[in-house]
Amino acid sequence: MRRHPEPQDRPAADTALARRVADFLLHLSIERGLSVNTVDAYRRDLHQFCEFAVSVGLDDPAAITQDEIDRFLTHLKRRNLAPASVGRKLAALRTFYKFLCREGHAQGSPAATAVQPRIARRIPGTLSTAEVDALLNAPDMHTPNGVRDRAMLETLYSTGMRISEILTVRLADLDLGAGWLRCFGKGSKERLVTIGRTAAECLYLYLEQVRPRWAARTGAEELFLTDRGRAFSRSGFWRVIKKYALQAGIQKKITPHTLRHSFATHLLDGGADLRVIQELLGHARIATTQVYTHVSTQRLHEVYRKAHPRA
Repeated sequence: MRRHPEPQDRPAADTALARRVADFLLHLSIERGLSVNTVDAYRRDLHQFCEFAVSVGLDDPAAITQDEIDRFLTHLKRRNLAPASVGRKLAALRTFYKFLCREGHAQGSPAATAVQPRIARRIPGTLSTAEVDALLNAPDMHTPNGVRDRAMLETLYSTGMRISEILTVRLADLDLGAGWLRCFGKGSKERLVTIGRTAAECLYLYLEQVRPRWAARTGAEELFLTDRGRAFSRSGFWRVIKKYALQAGIQKKITPHTLRHSFATHLLDGGADLRVIQELLGHARIATTQVYTHVSTQRLHEVYRKAHPRA
């Protein structure tokens, strides 16, 4: 059972709209069991709408029309928000109004027919296999932190887990002998991920030589700990990745998901079936996984242009 912190559900103004948003956030957290990060994203987007509603004298969510939703979207665009961010806020409003209609607090959704901003399809950034090797070999294996960091990076690339998943995975979720790890993805969906031989060896070293000493200080259950025996924060883990990318001389822009994208792309390049990759990544929809076919197609074109005498 994953713990959810007490939600901070109310924006600054206590309006009828704000109270309905608070009910909706509790529904997402308790009834639907969505992750803390997902609920926080809904909270930020809907509280921004609440603030806008107060500024234009709106209170009752049932009285809001599509004109007000359109005004809100225009307000966001004037603030130079990216189309993807505007689209996410509109999606949050649509989900919120579906909840209100289901609960009998609204007759229809004013967000249902609002125009979704056009979003250019982004192709995920990936590393080559040589760049991945350089990144994974960057930690100093003669130090406890280096042993842990190598185990974390190897596990991330071996499993394709999200950063949020690897940060919350517990020691009890690992079966090193069987070669798998249980993790909880979006919506607290449970899945098993396979651990490769190299990652298993690095994990064994970390579990034998490093983790017991650190865990003794706090009794923390998480698999990966700081040298103070505490669970990693997202920003702390991100600093680790950036540090080793710099040491490895990687010039590309790195994001927390770069190893996950590389994992999927390298599997596809190696002949893995798209449905298998979907399961390994924990994607609910195959369309989400299909973006990696564009990465591989792009790579084929690059190889062709470099290798063909008349390209």
